[in-house]
Amino acid sequence: MRFQGKLYRALNPVFAREPLSGRGAELYGGRFNRKGTPALYTCLSVMTALREANQAGRLQPTTLIAYDADIERVFDTRDGAELSRIGMTASLLADPTWRDQMKTKGEARTQAFARELVSAGYHGLLVRSFAPGSTEDDLNLVLWGWGSVAPSRLTLIDDEQRLSR
Repeated sequence: MRFQGKLYRALNPVFAREPLSGRGAELYGGRFNRKGTPALYTCLSVMTALREANQAGRLQPTTLIAYDADIERVFDTRDGAELSRIGMTASLLADPTWRDQMKTKGEARTQAFARELVSAGYHGLLVRSFAPGSTEDDLNLVLWGWGSVAPSRLTLIDDEQRLSR
């Protein structure tokens, strides 16, 4: 599928000056990227972004970022038939043990799934949020490839240059 629209992230202020870097995910790894691989975990709504950034249970200082996106090749995990065709299930996507898998096996099943999608030419993955309090309507768009031009254009919305101050 193609995604065109607004995306949001609630960033740890440590990474707020680099909102296009994917550095945090690169340093620590994420559900859909291995350590050493940059990724941007974005959300389709502001509230989902806040839930994602504050999963520890208490609201911590965050910097809310918005982007304008036009991403041509996005794998939509809501398509159950397509998900099944490539050997993935909704329950495997939601598996809370991905961090343990990453530590013991070097790569979580969801990270291997993402690596396969990148190899197949996908720029991102549309997937429901698994943050506490989220519902099936809370969606994330995880990006592995992005830049200032097509086919995976992501533009920071910062008209007043507030992040550069």
